[in-house]
Amino acid sequence: MTTRRDFLMGAAGIALAPSQLPHDGHGSGASASDRPGAVPAGHSGVNGATFRSGAGVDTVANGFDPAAILREFDPGTVSVTADGRTRREWTILAQDKEIEVAPGVRFPAWTFNGRVPGPTLRCTEGDELRIRFVNDSAHPHTMHFHGIHPADMDGVPMVGRGVISPGEEFTYTFDAEPFGLHLYHCHVGPLAEHIARGMYGTFIVDPRQGRPPADEMVMVQHGWNTTFDGQGNQLYAVNGIPFAYMRNPVRVQAGELIRIYLVNILEYDPINSFHLHGNFFDYYPTGTRLQPAEFTDTVMQAQGQRGICELRFPRPGRFMFHAHKTEFADLGWMGFFEVTE
Repeated sequence: MTTRRDFLMGAAGIALAPSQLPHDGHGSGASASDRPGAVPAGHSGVNGATFRSGAGVDTVANGFDPAAILREFDPGTVSVTADGRTRREWTILAQDKEIEVAPGVRFPAWTFNGRVPGPTLRCTEGDELRIRFVNDSAHPHTMHFHGIHPADMDGVPMVGRGVISPGEEFTYTFDAEPFGLHLYHCHVGPLAEHIARGMYGTFIVDPRQGRPPADEMVMVQHGWNTTFDGQGNQLYAVNGIPFAYMRNPVRVQAGELIRIYLVNILEYDPINSFHLHGNFFDYYPTGTRLQPAEFTDTVMQAQGQRGICELRFPRPGRFMFHAHKTEFADLGWMGFFEVTE
């Protein structure tokens, strides 16, 4: 069985500092260059872990790019009901798809619309929502939305329509409430596997009065259990691919209001976290209140928890963000903000 540390030294080519490598039988630290699969001398990770030689994955072949997912919001097809309400409609496909999650490492994912995470569905409090779910996968699935809705629209087995079998479809219909930051995911057993395979996405319900204009972005925290042992993850990521925002830093402007919709759907680990360097942010847990709960630089989230982070960078520069658990950061959950004038 491949352990997380073995994976770090193996095919994915993630660089580690010598102090993080296993010791030899004599209790002394072995040189990185002495170990199979280790990074060559001079690239031993003193600047932090990353994919070897700055390599990346093929986002074109994957069919999605974390740089695009960051600021993609899907408002659906909009129409007006007979009583004057806004109606939003989406078609979401469950699809089996192989994804390159690290250089040369391919993962048989289960996806919503061929990407991980699934599309960010966005609406306004009080809208009528219709989500046509088509199961184009070889496995049974559902869509379960966090929020307030009738029981028969909950997307769980043995309630309402229940499980949607391969080749079948169902339309979930409910009103958008409450306002806030929510998520959706498959709710078919074994639930941990369906989530770990990639079946989740963000669901935003804006308050009727809206929020102040901002540079908005979505960050979905998750992991990849490439050994399928259910005993932890070998890679951690935001928006699909580890180290994505190390290779392509998130570009923002100094002084501009930035709003991060932060969601944790990490499976096989009890908690996740978000830490911002060189700054603090207002934090709105679940986004269901318009007043922040705290002013901080680090938040912890259990699976399914989410919150809105609002901040302004007062000066330009490159500022890191990452999980404040070193193992998660070293295995992919880290990135940079590139702040310009």
